[in-house]
Amino acid sequence: MADYYELLGVSRDVDADSLKKAYRRLARQYHPDVNKDPAAEDRFKEIGRAYEVLSDPQARARYDQFGEAGLGGGGGMPDMGDMGGFADLFETFFSGFGGAGGGAAPGARRRGPRQGDDLRLDLTISFSEAVFGSEKDVQIRHLETCTTCNGSGAKAGSGPTTCGTCGGAGQVRRATRTPFGSFTQVAPCPTCDGTGQVIADPCNACGGQGLQQVRKKLRINIPAGVDTGTRLRVGQEGNAGQRGGPAGDLYVFLTVQSHPHLRRDGVTVHSEVSLNYLQAILGDTIEVETVDGHEPLEIPAGTQPGAVITLQGKGVPRLGNPVARGNHQFTIKVQLPTKLNGEERQLLEQLAGHHTSKGQRHHHKSGLFGGLFG
Repeated sequence: MADYYELLGVSRDVDADSLKKAYRRLARQYHPDVNKDPAAEDRFKEIGRAYEVLSDPQARARYDQFGEAGLGGGGGMPDMGDMGGFADLFETFFSGFGGAGGGAAPGARRRGPRQGDDLRLDLTISFSEAVFGSEKDVQIRHLETCTTCNGSGAKAGSGPTTCGTCGGAGQVRRATRTPFGSFTQVAPCPTCDGTGQVIADPCNACGGQGLQQVRKKLRINIPAGVDTGTRLRVGQEGNAGQRGGPAGDLYVFLTVQSHPHLRRDGVTVHSEVSLNYLQAILGDTIEVETVDGHEPLEIPAGTQPGAVITLQGKGVPRLGNPVARGNHQFTIKVQLPTKLNGEERQLLEQLAGHHTSKGQRHHHKSGLFGGLFG
């Protein structure tokens, strides 16, 4: 399926009036009664589907956020809004087979305020920002109450009128024939969507929906110690609710970039340190890279390859308790020389002779020093 905006030839920030004009122009062009091209009918249906989604602010917001997958038509489980009719049918059967004394009508629950949709934002941050926290400025597109009509959906000077289909009841009854007899199903009115009212003269700014898509700048506070997969909730920054309902929330999913030298495992930081053989034998104090910058690290004499030296409290702060920090662990690698000059060889041979008894000198020289420096 092509992009809906491209199908209608409009930009992604198109307003309701321009969207309607583009749809009408293309609908006339590809209507099967006018255009005899065999592909025209399919194109006409695609244009109709695109306009159906983009003219509904809630559906448009989901499409902008998730594409086709956000419309509940991708073959997966439908969302609860899509299951309304199915749920109503069960509600009708289990409340007395036909609604006689069946309690509140299914459409009644939809007539009041409706909470707006939650939104998702994927945000990538640096290794350092994840460790110490930061503030990030981001831009989101969400639905807000239309400022032109104050959410009523009607033009100034007009307002909602009683729905002629249901007479203001917000529900209609449909007879259903089954092998067990004829039953009456009570369902939300399709004309007014269960509200009991319709907008005769819709607001031009929002197309009668009472909501407008707006681009908004937010500052996201990222706490210290977050990691890839951490989800932050920003309350009331999702889509605005309909008919005075509360707004949904914005959920920020974090991805942390890798560091060229440091590796993280929970609150522990790992890295490698390379020493020459003299540093490992004699010990030394070297400068190492940590999340806090360069720090001194004591190398004890006789440090073996593969040993792990720990700097306490130089790891990642615990999420929710930044005072408590993990450690930084350094794995030691010892580099042995592949070539020696004459003076170095002479000194090492003297050292080898000093530590080798007279009867064992040849054996140790060939087996140990010969193997390392030969």
